[in-house]
Amino acid sequence: MKSIMMAVALIATASTIKAQTNSDRISVGVGALYERGLDMTLSYEHETKYHNAWEYFANGYIKWDECKSCGHVCPDSFWRNYRSYGFGIAYKPCVTRGRNHHGNLRIGASGGSDTKDFLGGAHFGYEHNYTLRGGWKLYWQVKSDIMIKGEDLFRTGVVLGVKLPVK
Repeated sequence: MKSIMMAVALIATASTIKAQTNSDRISVGVGALYERGLDMTLSYEHETKYHNAWEYFANGYIKWDECKSCGHVCPDSFWRNYRSYGFGIAYKPCVTRGRNHHGNLRIGASGGSDTKDFLGGAHFGYEHNYTLRGGWKLYWQVKSDIMIKGEDLFRTGVVLGVKLPVK
């Protein structure tokens, strides 16, 4: 009887466990970048074995400045100063693991545009993920972007975001 109860408990536990290998997520991240920049990234992430992942992303960037007429940051100088967008891919090898968290390097490239020219970008950084119930994840990211032909050659900052599982 005891062995039957153990077998039932093991089967019930095993059927509710969901491995994180080959899982897919949609994520949204918002961050502040040096100097006077805001960044928003929408991405699709495919996690492979051992928390390594591939990320396909769309990114928008706004750089604000003080208004020349009033000397403050007004809506016009915030939203219409310098804007860019890009689409890219990043590989994220896992470098640290814990019980409910893991950290990845983020290495990628993108192409996009500002209001005038084509932009190319190389992306490097570190991302740390915290796993919640239901497969949700919260993350923070330290990112560094090298933008080719952009107003900013080098962008660096911190991003906070959430990842939602795709079923």
